[in-house]
Amino acid sequence: MNLPLVQPAPVRPASARRAVLARRVRLLVAATIAYNVAEAVVAITAGTIASSTALIGFGLDSVIEVSSAAAVAWQFAGRDPEAREKMALRVIAVSFFALAAYVTVESVRALIGGAEAEHSGIGLILAALSLLIMPFLSYAQRSAGRELGSRSAVADSKQTLLCTYLSAVLLVGLGLNSLFGWSWADPLAALVIAAVAVKEGREAWRGDTCCTPAAGLAPPGPVSGTCADGCCTAGDAR
Repeated sequence: MNLPLVQPAPVRPASARRAVLARRVRLLVAATIAYNVAEAVVAITAGTIASSTALIGFGLDSVIEVSSAAAVAWQFAGRDPEAREKMALRVIAVSFFALAAYVTVESVRALIGGAEAEHSGIGLILAALSLLIMPFLSYAQRSAGRELGSRSAVADSKQTLLCTYLSAVLLVGLGLNSLFGWSWADPLAALVIAAVAVKEGREAWRGDTCCTPAAGLAPPGPVSGTCADGCCTAGDAR
């Protein structure tokens, strides 16, 4: 008679390792906030000068990202970050929804006849720079968040990754507008980003990000679970 296999519960990192990971998350969040503040100032200023709704929207996205990163910073500033996680996830989710709403409204306005944007060399440089920096910040925070088992840290890393997509959209949009005068390219692509933001916001609201430590910290032997987007949602061994 075969008895049902009892699956071992995932093992959380030791206290010393958790402290290291928490410090790492705080440093990454601080770097994200600092960069996004600078990014917002440059993008909104350059967008106003060039009458570019895409640049202004990109700058406002940076403001939203600051609020998301600040929520994670607030969570990990407390003695018990896990007790604050649900509230941090709510703030991150609302940030995604706000970003999606703004991008959608501005994209539709641009498509039905917004003001024609001028060439912006500063905007092109900013978009290219963000496209290089943001993936590294997102990856580092996502890795630390997964090992720590922090849903909010992983959700905020997705917000940073979304900025990478927006940077690419902005770069392509500004480039096509400067080279060929295709003003419709940027708002059309931005609508896809808005749809992604809604999806990520729903996942953050439900807490469907990453809830267990990395597989290397789990006990040996067969475990169960499913993985989505490379993030183990149960004790899945890798």
